[in-house]
Amino acid sequence: MNFRTILILGALSAFGPLAIDFYLPAFPAMALAFGTDEKHVQLTLAAYFLGLSIGQLAYGPVADRFGRRIPLLTGVGLFTAASLACAYVPSLEWLIGARFVQALGGCAGMVIARAVVSDKCDAVGSAKVFSQLMLVMGLAPILAPMLGGLLVNTTGWQSIFLVLTGFSALAGLAVALGLPESLPAHVPRQPLSGALRQYGRLLADPLFLGHALTGGVAIAGMFAYIAGSPFVFIKLYGVPAEHFGWLFGINAAGFILVAQVNARMLAKRGPAFLLARTVWLYLAGGLALLAVSALHTAQLWPLLIPLFLCIASLGCIVPNASACAMNGQGARAGSASAMLGCLQFSVAAGAAALVGVLHDGSAMPMAMVISLCGILVVSAATLTRRLQNARALTQAQV
Repeated sequence: MNFRTILILGALSAFGPLAIDFYLPAFPAMALAFGTDEKHVQLTLAAYFLGLSIGQLAYGPVADRFGRRIPLLTGVGLFTAASLACAYVPSLEWLIGARFVQALGGCAGMVIARAVVSDKCDAVGSAKVFSQLMLVMGLAPILAPMLGGLLVNTTGWQSIFLVLTGFSALAGLAVALGLPESLPAHVPRQPLSGALRQYGRLLADPLFLGHALTGGVAIAGMFAYIAGSPFVFIKLYGVPAEHFGWLFGINAAGFILVAQVNARMLAKRGPAFLLARTVWLYLAGGLALLAVSALHTAQLWPLLIPLFLCIASLGCIVPNASACAMNGQGARAGSASAMLGCLQFSVAAGAAALVGVLHDGSAMPMAMVISLCGILVVSAATLTRRLQNARALTQAQV
């Protein structure tokens, strides 16, 4: 896969991180503007996760039936229009609705980017490309909060959504001019009437489901961090909004670094092997974070170390889990990508909402949700690995 294609797919995959991370430093300003508190502003984040979960289920079968380009361009256009609407909403309720629509558009890039990779690569190749996409996507968590904090303090929170409007419009132009159709002409087009049956088959496949949940619960822990970190960093420990991005960027840099190391290690070890071992690092970081949070330390740095371990380990967990789940999906790659994303962001929405529900003025809610995700990730990965080994043994005996 050439560099131009990877760059375009990275930009499309970055819609989600940008639409989430970019406006995190604006939470206090938005709460003030709408006369509410940050707990209610967090509902805009939950609405975005909900939109991602629902929208992906629609794009998958459409992409398998009509190809990748048409639904992709439609989704990017919807994201652009909704981003512009977010900048001019009259109330928080309207913003929640606009964010939901924004997610319905943005998830097209996430679903179809994975499907394009699956069209062109095998399992190991897919894991390598997904790791490379992490490099492009990882720039969003580094740059977005920094720029978001700067924009909030200079031109207001509305300018964040205007920048998103411009970015998505440019991405749509890149797709129109530089991303050809990847679904081979000889591959049978899946009828829309069979969408539910395809989803049923995917959910009945324990290996697909196990890998999807392993990656999904890991991502849920990351979004618990995303939902809780503005309060923990800015309000609890007094980090200035314009400096919030630097702390966020340190963790994102670890994520990028591990993703690139993972891409190199795939030459010797397969994605399933690496996945089964990296999940333990995630669990260790989550439990350490919970222990440190329980101490209610006066300084922030003890929390940053286990957080870094958790987020960095995702650079290996997410691409390998995605590659294992998408392996061998063939003509139903769009539906598989959609179900994968739906499961991931459904769990993520629940984790983000749970952080808000448990809010008690400390770092404990964020730490509790992340550590719980670590336990569930290890459980799902271990069970899936056993099922995979049992299936391989059975096939060898036949």
